[in-house]
Amino acid sequence: MINAIAIDDEPLALKVIQSLCDKSAGINLQRTFTKPTEALKHLRKFPADLIFCDIQMPAMTGINLVKSLQQNTMVIFTTAYSEYAAISYELNAVDYLLKPVNQKRFTQAVAKAQEYFDYINKKDQGAEKYIFVRADFSLVKIPLADILYIEGLADYLKIHIKERKTIVARMPMKEMMEKLPSADFIRVHRSFILPFSKIEAVRGTTIFINDKEFPIGRTYNEEFFNRYSS
Repeated sequence: MINAIAIDDEPLALKVIQSLCDKSAGINLQRTFTKPTEALKHLRKFPADLIFCDIQMPAMTGINLVKSLQQNTMVIFTTAYSEYAAISYELNAVDYLLKPVNQKRFTQAVAKAQEYFDYINKKDQGAEKYIFVRADFSLVKIPLADILYIEGLADYLKIHIKERKTIVARMPMKEMMEKLPSADFIRVHRSFILPFSKIEAVRGTTIFINDKEFPIGRTYNEEFFNRYSS
């Protein structure tokens, strides 16, 4: 069960969130607040797993409220203004809901929060089958088995996925490697991370996956051949 609170300066908006939560399994909306400062005081004593937070509030914006949090808390922004989507992305929001929020869209956001909650709390013990990355202003779940290869482009990554649109995420290669299980993925070049299971052949310093060719960088040559030949 995810314990949540909601913050909005409009009481009617809070009633809508309450109603949506009541119809959603797995969400326990513990408190609602019209004043952000009171919400922050509450959170210092009673940390929540998830916050539904409006952005445009007179006393304190939802952006500043989230920046003031002293603990890692999942956030779903609820707002009537689409222009804040990029900022929510930088604050690692789970999702971004535009008002008026309907039940279908709300359920999708809550499901995403539940999956991420289970992921970060390791409730599904054993080999991880997927990772989460932040792209398109929200969290994106990617099954590990579907990753064809990962391409690095300066501060961005392109995650090429089987039968799915390529995902572009702002993340360094080092951080991506920390997310991936080391037994299943290897960095072979400053610009490429590959899944071992997808490698079809290696000729000299070139790796073949389907119709793609990937160079093995000199820095990664020894590690790759030590693992590939073992």
